[in-house]
Amino acid sequence: MKQIFTILFDLDGTIVNTAPDLMAAHNHVMKKYGHKEKNLEDIKSLAGRGAWVMMQRSFKEEIKNEKLKKEMTREFLDYYSKNIDRKSLPLDGVLEFFKWAKKENISLAVCTNKQERLAIDLLKKLDMYKYFEYVAGSDTFAFNKPDPRHLTDVVEIIGGDLKKTIMIGDSEVDALSAYNAKLPFVLVKDGYTEKTEKEIKHDELISNFVNFEKIIEKYL
Repeated sequence: MKQIFTILFDLDGTIVNTAPDLMAAHNHVMKKYGHKEKNLEDIKSLAGRGAWVMMQRSFKEEIKNEKLKKEMTREFLDYYSKNIDRKSLPLDGVLEFFKWAKKENISLAVCTNKQERLAIDLLKKLDMYKYFEYVAGSDTFAFNKPDPRHLTDVVEIIGGDLKKTIMIGDSEVDALSAYNAKLPFVLVKDGYTEKTEKEIKHDELISNFVNFEKIIEKYL
């Protein structure tokens, strides 16, 4: 049966609350290398652009030592990969929505700036991977969000139609990606960004995925 619609999702802060495990990995590295640890709520100012950027945003001065940067990034990814699902949980209603979407023959895919292997591993451990036709991470292509090709290439790969596609995310990076790709954008409130919902352009605003099918039905 031909798919009727495609939904692209960001991962962290959009369909899974990964903040506790991301911050645990962040603070592990900070402590090991003599930097100040951060609080859980600091995720809003740190996440969204990958492991190194998350750490770099914690420093008062930019670290330019490439060897040190690689070492710290490796330490972050090693710790995080071993503790990726300790406290991370799906957002309310998201699993029920996925089940509804698959029943309706709606294609689902992930476009995240998390490394592909980590994204897939997390989704598998949370029993969410089975719902997706494709998962694109920060290293899947030679580009990533906010480059619109991160979205448009995924739609092409799964045989979707850009005119029948929507993007869902929690940050300005996701919004920019969507609008650069000329796609409608759904913003998830209280995401991993310092921007307020009024500062991020969006077509729809949600707190979670409870009864989200009612919003999607408007676009089918």
